[in-house]
Amino acid sequence: MTDATVGIPVTATGLEPAPEPASSSRAQNRKARKNAAKGPKRKITWDLVWAQRALLAMAVPLLLYQILFKYVPVYGWAIAFQDFKPARGSSPWPGPRSLWNQQWVGLENFHNLFTGVMGERFIRVVINTIGQSVLTLTVGTLGAIVLALLLNEVKNLPFKRVLQNITYMPHFLSWVIVASMASVALSLPSSGGFINQGLMNLHIIDQPVLFLTEPNYFWGIVAGTNLWKELGWNTIIYLAAITAIDPSLYESAEVDGAGRFRKMFSITLPSIRPTIVVLLIINSGWILSTNFELPYFLGNGLVSDRSETIDVFVLRYGYELGNYSLAIVAGIFKTIVAVILVGAANQAAKRLNQETLV
Repeated sequence: MTDATVGIPVTATGLEPAPEPASSSRAQNRKARKNAAKGPKRKITWDLVWAQRALLAMAVPLLLYQILFKYVPVYGWAIAFQDFKPARGSSPWPGPRSLWNQQWVGLENFHNLFTGVMGERFIRVVINTIGQSVLTLTVGTLGAIVLALLLNEVKNLPFKRVLQNITYMPHFLSWVIVASMASVALSLPSSGGFINQGLMNLHIIDQPVLFLTEPNYFWGIVAGTNLWKELGWNTIIYLAAITAIDPSLYESAEVDGAGRFRKMFSITLPSIRPTIVVLLIINSGWILSTNFELPYFLGNGLVSDRSETIDVFVLRYGYELGNYSLAIVAGIFKTIVAVILVGAANQAAKRLNQETLV
């Protein structure tokens, strides 16, 4: 045996290197893709900070806003551990009544909200909030992607601008107006309910349906109303991502004989996938912060078991009844769950080698 063959194991076919285990090869490939996606790290130096001083100065007002209105009020979480009464005690700071001169009750408020008298109702409220938010997020994301793909295929620019303006305009209406329009649209034909009238003209239903009195319809009503209002606005980011796609990809696909649908599914959708993933990660943090106005304005006693969300619950049983500690506990619960959801979504995207926030 010569020196050249020392250390090379003998296989069935002769003196050949033994193949590495498949699991090791996959792990190395995965690590290589991850390192390639990260790119070279840029060291932060004072020279770099000085070169970006204009951008940093522009970010200072927003940073101060976030600190003042998002982090400073966190000291109010102490109310969750108190039997808080605004008229109890006095102090020159933080106001005419002291936040700290209160009766401390430990975790009693948490127990009352999750397992006490309010426990069963709060669980139902959480289910309603998650159901409405997930349905709204799913319908809104799919609708925005489909509309962006369709608008991208419109070659007549004036007509395309008209379509974009028509779909954008509902976004600028207040939720009070939108809720009123939805209430009229879903009412009886004699009151202007064109949805009932249209369904009857198509012979889908024989008699008008009182949609706002049927609990099983409420989640769909909230999702549909949100879709109508925000559909055009949500397409802006997707359209911007589509415009960043290299046109040579479409030209190469045309040379290979690809049609519009093939280019849409093989080029456009894979190219905007990172944008879709990042937006889903961001929106996952708002799962428990579903729209307050629609459940509040469209909800009534007949559909309260399906319409009441956490924000409506906090308003009715927290602030209106003066139970501020209960309201703060619900807010803490929303914040903790939002952080967990965003972290879990970000970690899932990282495991799937998709674009992540951090």
